[in-house]
Amino acid sequence: MKIIVPMAGRGSRLRPHTLTVPKPLIPVAGEPIVHRLVKDIAKVLNQPIDEVAFILGDPAFFGQDIVESLERLAESLGAKASIYRQDQPLGTGHAIMSAKESLSGPAVVAYADTLIKADFKLDEKADAVIWTKKVANPEAYGVVNLNENEEIIELVEKPQEFVSDQAVIGIYYFKDIEVLKGKLQEVLEENLMHGGEYQINDGIKKMMAEGKIFKTGTVDEWMDCGNKNVTVETNGKMLNFLKSDGEKTVSDSVKLENSEIIEPCYIGENVILKNSTIGPNVSIGDDCVVENSEIKNSLIQTNSSIKNATLDNSMIGNHAKYDGNYTQISIGDYSVLE
Repeated sequence: MKIIVPMAGRGSRLRPHTLTVPKPLIPVAGEPIVHRLVKDIAKVLNQPIDEVAFILGDPAFFGQDIVESLERLAESLGAKASIYRQDQPLGTGHAIMSAKESLSGPAVVAYADTLIKADFKLDEKADAVIWTKKVANPEAYGVVNLNENEEIIELVEKPQEFVSDQAVIGIYYFKDIEVLKGKLQEVLEENLMHGGEYQINDGIKKMMAEGKIFKTGTVDEWMDCGNKNVTVETNGKMLNFLKSDGEKTVSDSVKLENSEIIEPCYIGENVILKNSTIGPNVSIGDDCVVENSEIKNSLIQTNSSIKNATLDNSMIGNHAKYDGNYTQISIGDYSVLE
């Protein structure tokens, strides 16, 4: 089994944090989004992963340190890491075809801006599986249309009339991804574009037109990381999942001085907390110092200094300095507010 992970976009909706760090590398509950996603998919598949193919963008933004972290991620699953570059932002179909040398055999395609909780078995009779989540407002999503055999016969983008409440979340399984590769090659040759981009959906529609059987795989939780508010919310959800699973999320090296941690929280290595109350639903990365502060429902990355703060629903980047009494902030790497 292979996992194909397009992650070339910069993540404009999560600025300023994605000005210096690609969105899939933003940590949630102490671990980068893409790392959590790939590990969770491997857990759901419950079978050996032979290769993880990552499609990256500009090497100036997705540098060697990122490549090495992704190689370690694949190795932790006993898999080979393959690194590809999407030279132009020309859509999901174009991104997948940038990894065409890896497009053979059974594979999962997963876009690296979402997290999931799921427990199901792949339908081995299906040619492909599209993972979905039941939503209350399907008109805001792309949804699947099912026939009487619970097979997907159509993909409908933001339907104004009810089609189904099963939203497509951006994770797909193909029994033989080489079939999708052939159809996406047709999409490229026909110059079939939407909004100036080549989309995976057009390859999928060509497969459906040839009678390929598509089924749904329903996830229990679908957690977006598209902007600051939903990323902070996702961080809280993930912390609660980790607590329920009994995982240790507070480092033994944390130094507490007249401070309290209200779980669930993730507190990294060598963090110093002075005269502060932290939590619930807070992640603080390695080597941070927090003084005279109350912080809840927030995400702070590494090597940052927080003083005299009362924070809720906030994100603070790496190597940032913050001293003040704003209540909701979002500042990126190396920012200073004093």
